[in-house]
This record gives sequence, C-alpha cells and structure tokens, in this order.
Amino acid sequence: MVARVVTVAFDGVEARRVDVEVQQVATPQGAFAIVGLPDKAVAESRERVRGAFAGIGLALPPKKVIANLAPADLPKEGSHFDLPIALALLASMGVIGQDALDGWAAIGELGLDGQIARVGGALPAAVAANAMGLGLICPEANGPEAAWAGEARILAPRSLIGLINHFRGQQTLSAPVPGALREEALGPDLRDVKGQEGAKRALEIAAAGGHNILFIGQPGSGKSMLAQRLPGLLPPLMPEELLETSMVWSVAGLIERGALTRARPFRAPHHSASMAALTGGGHRAKPGEASLAHNGVLFLDELPEYSPQALDSLRQPLETGEIMVARANAHVRYPARFQLVAAMNPCRCGLGGPGKGACGKAPRCQRDYQNRISGPLFDRIDLTVETPQVTAADMSLPPPAEGTAEAAARVRIARERQSRRGAQLGLSPADSLNARLAGEALEQFATPDQGGKDLLIKAGEAGGLTARGWTRTVRLARTIADLEGGDAVLHRHVAEALMYRRATLGAADSFDRQHAKSAFHA
Repeated sequence: MVARVVTVAFDGVEARRVDVEVQQVATPQGAFAIVGLPDKAVAESRERVRGAFAGIGLALPPKKVIANLAPADLPKEGSHFDLPIALALLASMGVIGQDALDGWAAIGELGLDGQIARVGGALPAAVAANAMGLGLICPEANGPEAAWAGEARILAPRSLIGLINHFRGQQTLSAPVPGALREEALGPDLRDVKGQEGAKRALEIAAAGGHNILFIGQPGSGKSMLAQRLPGLLPPLMPEELLETSMVWSVAGLIERGALTRARPFRAPHHSASMAALTGGGHRAKPGEASLAHNGVLFLDELPEYSPQALDSLRQPLETGEIMVARANAHVRYPARFQLVAAMNPCRCGLGGPGKGACGKAPRCQRDYQNRISGPLFDRIDLTVETPQVTAADMSLPPPAEGTAEAAARVRIARERQSRRGAQLGLSPADSLNARLAGEALEQFATPDQGGKDLLIKAGEAGGLTARGWTRTVRLARTIADLEGGDAVLHRHVAEALMYRRATLGAADSFDRQHAKSAFHA
C-alpha cells in the first residue's frame, strides 16, 4: 500500500506542490530511506520521525520504509517535511485512514517527544493549499499566521498524538484565529529635525512619489535622522501589499505569533553586510534585506562603506522590483520593490564638501571616497541632497511648526492623485506611483510643457542626463507637480527636479545646477 500526503516546497515566496508517498517493502532488515532530491535537513527527517514515533509509543514497522518526495527533480529543503512524512507513514501503518488525509496538506517539524515545532513559510503554504482546494495542517505556533490566508481550512496541533486523536475522533482541534494586526507605532517626528528645510522638502518629494534619495553631508548634519523619519510619511500598506510583504517575512521566519502590521518595512543593514545578505542567498537561498524591505524602505547608511559588489547587486532590483537568486541547482525569485534611502559623508574623514572645508586632503579625499559608488548606481538615485552643518543658531530655535503629520497629509493627497490617474489605465495603486511610471502612463501623465522640455534638452546636451536620468527626472517633476496640486508638469517642476539630479559626485557637476536653480526661481 502506498500512502500519500500533500506538502509544499518553497521556490522563493511561491509554495509548489509536493506529494509525499510512503511505501513499506518487505526486507530481511528494516530501513528508512527518503528519496526525491532531499537536502541534509530533509534527509535527517527519518531520525526525527523515528524519535517522534518512539516518543508517542509507536515503533516503525519491521520493513523497509521508502518515502518518495515527488516531483523528484524539484529540490526539497527544510525541516517542514517531517510532519507530512510522518502522516504518510501513519496512514501506511493504518493508524490514520488515508481518506482522512486526502483533503489536507501538511508542514511541520517534529521533536523527539512528538511535539510539532514552528517552521517558516506557513502563510504562503496556506495560500497554496487553499488554491489547491486543500486545508493545511501546521504547527500550533504557526496557526495564527496561516489563518490569515483567507478562507483556508487550518488545523494547528501542538503534538503528533493530538493530531492522531483528532483524525481518530477522540478529540477535536479547533481552527486557529488570525494573529493580531498590530497598530502602527508612532515613529520619530520631523519636528525633531532643526534646520535642513531643503532636505525636508526633498524627503517629502521622495515619499510622495516613491523615489530613491541620497543625503550627503558632514557627520552630525541630520542625514540619519531624516532617513529614519521617512516611514512616518508613507501611507500604510494596502491589503495586497500586506499579503505580499507578509509572505516574504513568513518564508524568512520573521512573523511572531501570527501578528501582521500595516506599517511599511524599514530595513537598515550594517555596512558590513555581504552581497548575499542584501540580495538573498546562502545554502537555502533565503530572502535578503532588499526583499525584506519589499513595499517599504531600504536604508543604507555610510553608503561608500558597503562593498562595491554588494551595492552594484542592487542595481537590477532597483529597476525590476525583484531579485533572482541563481544557484547551481535552482533559480529562486523574490520580490524586492523597495525605496532606497542612503546617506554618506562627503569623504572618509567627513569634513570635505561645502562649508568649512576642513579636510586637508580635499579634493582627492572626496573624489576617491565617492568613487567607491558606481555611476550606474548613482544614476538610479532620483534625489541627491546636500545637508549642510546645522548651526548653533538653528539648534537654539524652537521646534518647527510643521512635523510628520502635516507632511504625511500632503504625501497622502499626492499619492491619491497618482492612484486616480493609474486607475484610468487599469494600474494598481502600487504601480501608479510616479517612480514606476513607464510607457503609455509616462507619456500621458508626465510629459512636461515646452519650457520643461527645453530645459531637459539643455541638461542632456550638457552631458548631465543619461536616457535613464531623463526618464527619472520627468517622473520626479511629475511628483513635484502632484504635491503642488497641478495637473500639468511645468517648467519650474522640471527645474526643481534637475536641481536634485547629479550624474556624478566629483568636484564639478556634469550639469550646471546653478542654471537649474535660476530657472526654478524664475
């Protein structure tokens, strides 16, 4: 007799169906084999299953047990195969009827005492099971998380013996309820930042259109403070974004007690982070910081201190919104549509650039330090903002009249305008953000007036704009117009957008920014 139980293998955030087949073969000596391209953790399931059975007073049959994980050419990784293998074996032994398991998929790790331990990926597994018309059996600790998967049927036993008793009608397991939807915690307020009015304006523009932004200034000028206040300007996650983000966090095992939050992710990895830590990878190709920041913010402080290879690995996801982790035996795709916020000193000693100019090695120190960041990465940053030192006079002033609440209200209105425009072309609110406009939407909604076009042409002829820079400048100008409440992209909007564009950060700009400033003030 061949007993079967459905489970899943994770391919990024997608859960793919796997059929666990168990058969007992008469041999002179009992053995337990797992086939179907298992990794080390799956191969060790036989010992955990053997120990769990002993923990509840069961012994393996005196025959050779073969557990086949089909399809055989799909790599199987993780300890969540323990429970489906055990259930198929129980059905093969006649402890549980096969008909009782036919409507269920299962994931879970077994302890040697028969307890079922928490695993990652319960939410995408529940979504996949529901799509297959099946319920999901998962550990009790994962029940509140799996219960978020719509109308999916969920069983969340604490132990293997409890699950056996449920299927034999000796006790009933109640369905778990979804975990809490945490309220958004109030973050730091923009009122805490004194001075830097120009940087605050740029931060508001970045929040309104989802644009990437870089702050450059001496230590203590408020770069990190400004970046940490960006999440407070952003609207909460929409339902579809909440599901997308939560599935990534579920695969990474970062959802605690099934609690979700509508606050947008804010990830700030240390500058010693490797390329795999940023983009994902490792033996099991776990999601990296870029994917954990999906639909949120990735903050890179001390930008030139990251390895050049790690930074350049972000260039593709900044354009495509996803990351493909390529390995010898698999290609794993993770979503990575994040907003990049970065901060850096003008040079290694931090004293170069505008202001006092106390760096004794300028301009070479500044040039060498900033050259650690590639030009193509700079080209993907829409706003480059200098943050001068805050003076003692600024610090002595009372807090600003406007803070996060006022700026967030303007951001919300600007994003609502973008959503209404995108709806005309059938775009989702997320795809309607100005930073993602392309094709017909870009032509229809963001084409500047003749004065704006002339200014763009002059910037392009001066060598200050690539083709990508042209498009990103137009998108940025569209956001500035939205904050102003205008329907058309005018000359002054393009001029302000060009003030924030910088193709290189050397001693001389490739485009005369003073000309853009004059056009803006005109």
